[in-house]
Amino acid sequence: MASFSSTFLSLALLFILLGASNAQLTTNYYSSACPQLFPTVKSVIAYAVKKEARMGASILRLFFHDCFVNGCDGSLLLDDTPTFTGEKMAKPNNGSVRGFEVIDQIKSAIEKVCPGVVSCADILAIAARDGIVSLGGPNWEVKLGRRDSRIASIRKANKDIPKPSSSLSTLVSKFANKGLSAKDMVALSGAHTIGMARCVNFRSHIYNDSNIDGSFANLRKSVCPKKSGSGDTNLAPLDLQTPASFDNDYFKNLMSNKGLLHSDQELFNGGFADCLVKSYSGNSMAFFSDFVTAMIKMGDISPLTGNNGEIRKNCRVVN
Repeated sequence: MASFSSTFLSLALLFILLGASNAQLTTNYYSSACPQLFPTVKSVIAYAVKKEARMGASILRLFFHDCFVNGCDGSLLLDDTPTFTGEKMAKPNNGSVRGFEVIDQIKSAIEKVCPGVVSCADILAIAARDGIVSLGGPNWEVKLGRRDSRIASIRKANKDIPKPSSSLSTLVSKFANKGLSAKDMVALSGAHTIGMARCVNFRSHIYNDSNIDGSFANLRKSVCPKKSGSGDTNLAPLDLQTPASFDNDYFKNLMSNKGLLHSDQELFNGGFADCLVKSYSGNSMAFFSDFVTAMIKMGDISPLTGNNGEIRKNCRVVN
């Protein structure tokens, strides 16, 4: 009987520990410690997006690029110093990721009402959601409880973040490596319904690929010279129709061979993803639902919790 009781208690403890491990991120994590958190973030993001609609996409991209390198730990927010190399100068990020000053503003505002409580990683997760909502996209409850990393990896940033020249199989592989399905990948790619891309990232597609609408290619060539090094930073909207609205027009563009990036058009190019693109192009609610599911899953990638990491005082530097 004693042996049975000991075994039962051991199993019970194991289930409790496993449950705690799976429930480390919760939607009410700061409900008591910082009840002003959500309205504070929402206010700063609403102002930033009203000032520049593109900022909603920029903050979302920060979250994506952060989560794909060692998990959603705020490592992308860290600046380089003489003794520390961050991720901002990695090839997918250098001259491309932006919106850090908005995260700084949110952090400053939060520190005034809840000093030393909310992590930069969680601020970024909430800000990404609020930016989408500000542009007409879906809303959801963000799981929280992440802590901030004390390290960064430029090597993993260069290796793990998908390139705009990626093939469909490469995209599937990159997302699978992070625990995300092919369906998650297609849904998350729908984030390209907002934001802009630089000429250097779509030049090859508009000049060299055949699976692109001719008139659309010519339109983009007008802002993106063929010669490398010329007009590299010139911008074009990722969504031809409604670049400042979070909707399903991105998928409609793909069906007309009007994806701006090579990796965009790979989603509708005779492969398995065609059926998902067709579905999302005709049903915005299906897209929104799958996008939210995928965002929540992405936010669960390798968070630092418990005593791991820290709560940064300044999102740009470790304490």
